[in-house]
Amino acid sequence: MNRHYARVIAFQSLYEVDFKNEGNPPEVFERHTKNIEESKELNENADFAEDILKKTVIHLKEINHIIEKVAPEWPIDQVAIVDRNILRLAIAELEYFDTPPKVVINEAIEIAKTYGSEASSKFVNGVLGTVYRQSKKYVPEETDNKSKGEK
Repeated sequence: MNRHYARVIAFQSLYEVDFKNEGNPPEVFERHTKNIEESKELNENADFAEDILKKTVIHLKEINHIIEKVAPEWPIDQVAIVDRNILRLAIAELEYFDTPPKVVINEAIEIAKTYGSEASSKFVNGVLGTVYRQSKKYVPEETDNKSKGEK
């Protein structure tokens, strides 16, 4: 299992619990991963995804507040369930892990393209871009001329 697939299983677990409005995301995650063949890669990446899932659950109120702050026209209960849970996991990874922010945002966009509506990837990209720019991890990109070695 690669990290992308591990993130997908974490997303599906969080989505299932949110959709049913019952259950424990780490337990759902464990149930989903039981059907996957055991391997070192599975364990390493499953542990990574389970950690993100647990951090998401632990910090859910804070994460929801971040979403509502950067998308004030969308109260958390009015954000599409797919988008809401993709954002939750990605914000947890942005805030509590050392994954490069561009990787987190790109992964979330890909999951949104697969599982969300036509507009999901743009919404997820906009919200996560704003969250990243407002975070302590934000590093402004240099202008095109500087990146090409020009003075």
